[in-house]
Amino acid sequence: MSEEPQNPTAGESETPTAAIDNAPSSDAPETTDLPSADQPPAAAKKPAAKKEPKNPTAGESETPTAAIDNAPSSDAPETTDLPSTDKPPAAAKKPAAKADGDKPPAKAKKEKAPAVEDKPFAEFMQQDYLPALQTALTKQGVKDLEVSLAKQKLPVAGMSSAGDCWQVIGKFQEGQRQFNLYFPQENIQSQRAFSCAENNTKTSTLEPFLIDERKVTLDLMVFGVVQRLNAQKWLNLN
Repeated sequence: MSEEPQNPTAGESETPTAAIDNAPSSDAPETTDLPSADQPPAAAKKPAAKKEPKNPTAGESETPTAAIDNAPSSDAPETTDLPSTDKPPAAAKKPAAKADGDKPPAKAKKEKAPAVEDKPFAEFMQQDYLPALQTALTKQGVKDLEVSLAKQKLPVAGMSSAGDCWQVIGKFQEGQRQFNLYFPQENIQSQRAFSCAENNTKTSTLEPFLIDERKVTLDLMVFGVVQRLNAQKWLNLN
């Protein structure tokens, strides 16, 4: 039989040359990549998580360059246009008062027109009282009324020597009915008297006229004559 070539390493453990070169020195312990029999194998390392690019301003407030340039110096306080939180906003300025030259001229007070009763006696009688009395008696049915103003003797029996007196003289029914209104002092607010007669006879008495009135007016003087002639039953009201 042919002989098998002998293996000089048969029955022995042969250490490869590479293992011998990598064997640790016996003088100092050395860590190798080979797993130790005394320690369990290390867990496989997890793949490192991808790192996000760091934001140098993350978690911090970034101050813009313009704000930094405009920031007030710490050495001295600087006034800004922003309202202060410590003080309330200033009240709006009131408009300046107009100068006296700008004021509109004051309106002149309208003068109250004088009352007709304040006119001179003769003027008031001719312009106001006689026309008003004529109109009022015509409305009461008197058709041929004639009224006039005269200054003459009193047509009263026994008083012809008393002197002249201002009188309003009214006649109607062809002169058969006559009434007289007397003003001794040429003033409608002073003494007043009244008389009436028929058939051209003279009256025997004088009656007071509107003696209870403090102030006599045009309308009141007209009403007084109408009322007195109505009481005499000379008007159509009866």
